[in-house]
Amino acid sequence: MPRRALITGITGQDGSYLAELLLSKGYEVVGMLRRSSTVNFERIAHIQDQLTLVSGDVLDEVSMIEILREHRPNEVYNLAAQSFVKTSWNQPVLTGDVTAMGVTRILDAIRLTDPEIRFYQASSSEMFGKVLEVPQRETTPFYPRSPYGVAKVYGHWITVNYRESYQLHASSGILFNHESPRRGLEFLPRKVSYGVARIKLGLDEELRLGNLDSKRDWGFAGDYVRAMWAMLQQDEPSDFVIATGETHSVRELCEVAFERASLDMERHVKVDERFFRPAEVDLLVGDASKAREEIGWKTEVGFADLVQMMVDADIDLLRGQTG
Repeated sequence: MPRRALITGITGQDGSYLAELLLSKGYEVVGMLRRSSTVNFERIAHIQDQLTLVSGDVLDEVSMIEILREHRPNEVYNLAAQSFVKTSWNQPVLTGDVTAMGVTRILDAIRLTDPEIRFYQASSSEMFGKVLEVPQRETTPFYPRSPYGVAKVYGHWITVNYRESYQLHASSGILFNHESPRRGLEFLPRKVSYGVARIKLGLDEELRLGNLDSKRDWGFAGDYVRAMWAMLQQDEPSDFVIATGETHSVRELCEVAFERASLDMERHVKVDERFFRPAEVDLLVGDASKAREEIGWKTEVGFADLVQMMVDADIDLLRGQTG
């Protein structure tokens, strides 16, 4: 029998790349959708006929139990979250309920339904926040600097607790920033690539951004979903930092993007204090040594190639929309 996987958050960037990967490996893929009038299938439209899509919500444990009982997955990948840091400041309670407590509901549903299910939790580098060690690794203490980061810390530790208390095969991937042409427009790298494309095509004159000196460890989302799958193939569950090990500033990101479009960054980028965070995270860079050694994972797409890929894709997208 083919293996079956359940993905929460399947319509997101990571969900779409993970679904592609699992289908290529012969899995039956079940995608959970929150019932909504505004569900966007754009990222999975090209594979939608190969997926089984079901209604459920991480806010409702009963719906999770029903899905697990009906579809009997071998693996569950929890990618559902309120994942935009800025929004977490405006909606901290909702962020906690979805991004933190939602993990508990899924784990409890697994415990009650089938403890043999292997579980992946999408943890985040935002948990490190005000970093206490550079680079950050699995043993680095957490110091989150946003409601989103705090919620992810809860989700991470409840996964550890269920693993140790109920012997579940539950692993967390502490993923550093990972981007692609499928990234939402509210996330900074996509905001930059899309903004550059609009300027290139004469649709805008400027791109307004916050702290240009903030630094991140940016990788390609298609590389990172391979790590998610690899974690659940191990005999023993564990937690892994997934990162490139390189750090780049927002300014560098802009320089590569504008250069790709043959534009002068200095003419078009404007710093706007409205986009500064209440509590800034200045430097995130991960040490993925454990992932390389234990699950054989490594990146394939470099920083410049990633940014150029995103700019090219957005120019093509906008040209298609504008004729």
